Amino acid sequence: MDQQSPPDFTVGQAYLSALKQSGIDVVFANAGTDFAPIIEGILRAGDAGHDIPRFVTVPHENVAVAMAQGYYKTSGRIAGVMVHVTVGTANALCGIMNAARDRVPLLLAAGRTPLTETGDMGSRNVPIHWGQESFDQGGIVREFVKWDYELRSGQPVEKVVGRAVDLAMTHPRGPVYLTLPREVLGEADSMPSAPRASGQMGALPAAPSSDTIDRIADLIKNAESPLIVAGNMGADAASFEALGALAADNAIPVCQALDLNLPSNHPMLLGGASPKAIGYADLVLVLDSIVPWMPRVAEPNADATIIRLGNDPLNSRIPFEGFRSDLSAVCDPKIAVAMLRDALAGKAGAGAAADKRRGWVSDYRAEAAERRAAVIEEARTSAPIHPAWVAHCLDRIKDENGIFVNELGLPLEHMNFTRPGNVLPGGGAGGLGTGLGEALGAKIAAPDRQVISCVGDGSYMFNVPTAAHFTAQAENLPTLTMVSNNSEWFAVRRATLAVYPEGRASKSNTLPLVELNPSPDFEKTIEACGGRGEKLVDPEKVPATLEKALRDVDDGQSVLLNIISRAGGRG
Repeated sequence: MDQQSPPDFTVGQAYLSALKQSGIDVVFANAGTDFAPIIEGILRAGDAGHDIPRFVTVPHENVAVAMAQGYYKTSGRIAGVMVHVTVGTANALCGIMNAARDRVPLLLAAGRTPLTETGDMGSRNVPIHWGQESFDQGGIVREFVKWDYELRSGQPVEKVVGRAVDLAMTHPRGPVYLTLPREVLGEADSMPSAPRASGQMGALPAAPSSDTIDRIADLIKNAESPLIVAGNMGADAASFEALGALAADNAIPVCQALDLNLPSNHPMLLGGASPKAIGYADLVLVLDSIVPWMPRVAEPNADATIIRLGNDPLNSRIPFEGFRSDLSAVCDPKIAVAMLRDALAGKAGAGAAADKRRGWVSDYRAEAAERRAAVIEEARTSAPIHPAWVAHCLDRIKDENGIFVNELGLPLEHMNFTRPGNVLPGGGAGGLGTGLGEALGAKIAAPDRQVISCVGDGSYMFNVPTAAHFTAQAENLPTLTMVSNNSEWFAVRRATLAVYPEGRASKSNTLPLVELNPSPDFEKTIEACGGRGEKLVDPEKVPATLEKALRDVDDGQSVLLNIISRAGGRG
């Protein structure tokens, strides 16, 4: 009774068309038995010349989600991910947590194990279809997605997909989740597809009121030592330029958290939110930053005015945070920065206070440069290799328009970046295993740009490297992967010593649950997938080795460098 003829045009085919109509050009997929109508639909679309997204086969869901994130961070366009029922969703969950905290929109679709045992051509036909059933498949990801839904029989699939994309692309952006039962995908599409009425995806971002901007402008004008803490708002050229102009025109120093919000050579850029920088301010303007400062390390003065602007300035999706605020406004910080610059034009940048700030920032930057130079002088001959030396050497030869993904790999303070999108931000959830996938997603979005990913040895193992290197080879996505291999979880060591600075751990050379010895020959993993790997031990060979690696990447070969680094560098 289950062998009825397949319909001429299925819901699965309509789903593929709906993805394209909703602005999704690429889907990173890891297939299972639930994909039968999707695979049939892709083939039928090819035969009929229908326009559907590019499907990229990715052998692990963690890599697939990371690729979607790198694609969005580079292109500004939402990508799709499709995984296999409950188990694929579980493998994707860590990446979805990252996307949620980093406010990256993506459509995660998962098949659903067949709902019926008999009666439909898509009914269950292998034993795992019973084992993979769940009471609430969406519950796996619900805390970390903006919306989850299951496609039902007879529903207009293009409206369901359109709603998913609109919600993902509305600020604060984030992932959404859609489940697709096999029977529904295989049935006839009874609702004719209609083209999307508008090219806009998501609701327009909110602008602050003119009264709010005037009030903030007055507070900045009256402050002696204002400071901007910028979070994740620097990926596009317009906001990059607007923030730079606001800071330069008004002599306002800027600290940046996760993102590259200003070029490294901007005269008002301080770097991270250090105790000296935070303690300097009598007004702090926080722009879309989840963690503007570290309370145990740095806290604004008690009489400082704190202003928080962002699409979700109070971080409503984080159960507890205690960063204070004297004025908060829900708005797109990119719009607010442009409005603030206009409101402050010719007023806040002149006078003795501004001159004093410029001198203070110049001294601050000079002192930081001296410290960096001293580190490099020591690091150039350090063995094992010092990560700062690698960063310094790489900085001298990387492309100015290249894309850099850093996952506990190198200290970015020793590198210079001058263009928006040079550095892919992230790491808000701390889910390791994104660096390789994000680099591949960035390469798909910008195939002509140089892409480099730097990871620690622990991070590398989380990246499911065989799946990532396979995908790079299969899709012709040459990138440079650099593993800072210190044979330990440095982040765990650092956390332990921070909590117990005088404890037993501080007196031990080796710590339980920290050491990663014996270290694998990571360079052989990429070789098994058709790339080139090399172990780097001698600090004198770092410059020449990096130069050759980037030449090979330019020639179309993926390269991995297993860099034996000093313990306590990065990991």
